[in-house]
Amino acid sequence: MNASEQLPFFAARMRAAGLPELAIATFAHYYAQLEVGATGLISEREIEPVDTLPDTTTFGSDLAERGRRALAKTVLVKLNGGLATSMGLTGPKALLTVKNGLTFLDVVMRQAETHRIPLVLMDSFSTHAATLAAVARHPQSRADLVIAFEQHKIPKVARDGLAPGVWPKDPQLEWCPPGHGNLYAALATSGALDRLLAGGYEHAFVSNVDNLGAVIDPAILGYFAEQGHAFMMEVTDRTEADKKGGHLARHRDGRLVLRESAQCPVDEQNAFQDVARHRYFNTNNIWLSLARLQEFLDANGGLVRLPMIRNTKTIDPRDPTSPVVYQLETAMGAAIELFADAAAVRVPRLRFAAVKKTGDLLGIRSDAFVLTDDNRIVPNPARELGALIVNLDDRFYGFIDQLEARFPDGPPSLVGCEKFEVIGDVRFGRGVVARGTVSVVNDGAAQLRIPDGTVLAG
Repeated sequence: MNASEQLPFFAARMRAAGLPELAIATFAHYYAQLEVGATGLISEREIEPVDTLPDTTTFGSDLAERGRRALAKTVLVKLNGGLATSMGLTGPKALLTVKNGLTFLDVVMRQAETHRIPLVLMDSFSTHAATLAAVARHPQSRADLVIAFEQHKIPKVARDGLAPGVWPKDPQLEWCPPGHGNLYAALATSGALDRLLAGGYEHAFVSNVDNLGAVIDPAILGYFAEQGHAFMMEVTDRTEADKKGGHLARHRDGRLVLRESAQCPVDEQNAFQDVARHRYFNTNNIWLSLARLQEFLDANGGLVRLPMIRNTKTIDPRDPTSPVVYQLETAMGAAIELFADAAAVRVPRLRFAAVKKTGDLLGIRSDAFVLTDDNRIVPNPARELGALIVNLDDRFYGFIDQLEARFPDGPPSLVGCEKFEVIGDVRFGRGVVARGTVSVVNDGAAQLRIPDGTVLAG
């Protein structure tokens, strides 16, 4: 059976799972690209660097006031499809405790309540039920602001023969999320977009649920509303730390484009990672005009033809001997090339404060950050240093239970610390203080213990 004859089997599987026809048509669009050998690669020859952008740090009080007036017509959207598997947990990452006993979900729900605006959550099939249960535990006034919907899921594609991936040991692993580029179609098929438009909402601010720096800034909202863009991406200066992340560029025809690392040819990785050439890093903070999005969907039969990202994995990510499959994904930010008047703005690095590793989490939990009265997690005003760097040995701190076993009384004081690094197995006592640049190294097999009240410096 050739590949083109496989598509009905995919469609039947998706219909049996209750997926809408738009999800099936979208999958068919990308499957057709896969069948003819498309890789989704974007060559350096096709793009040019972006040199300058409007800088949000120059936006004045007039734009902030404009944004405050637009706030009543704005919604906060969080991408909530991820599990905390990289940190050793199996539940939604949004339910991980990050500050003062609050989870990511607690924080963003409180932010929505502060502004009295809807919080829209795009869950995955892996996070939806647990998220709904967690929302229900909040006060009714806060829970009433939440609109949660489940993004689509798609079958994994066997690399050999391009048939549906099959894994009887765990059939759930035969499916995968289609990436956060699915936001646009899932908003429509879930009814959430219609509901928001009927409620008079015009603007949406979208970001990852684990990015604690992604809060609504009235000045940026004011700029977006004043300019009337359909789509606007927040980018920040690339550093060596994020040189492998997606960067902004410009097509030869002038359109802005987002290129992810999986879309870069192997022999062009040096150019991709050149932070002087490609200066701007995608924060995945996006501003959308809801009405313009609806117009776009209507004009295109609901299809949002984003560049395909072909990810090659094993069907069971924990079993390297399991069959190799393709996951056909798209990136939300790639829509920047679909809207004629799409824009990008440069934002401070503080608006990208994603918690990806346990070291990030330890820093956020420490006194280097504080929770404000309006429920933002920001650097401690008493801190006189630049961005905090925390590096923890993955062998002993990579998982949450490992982290908490070695910091049983909470994180050390890091408000006066610039860089905190731990190599080897070390257990920290209560009230430990780290100042300046601190590196704690244990080369021995036995666990090293730092006594209560120890001050570490240098």
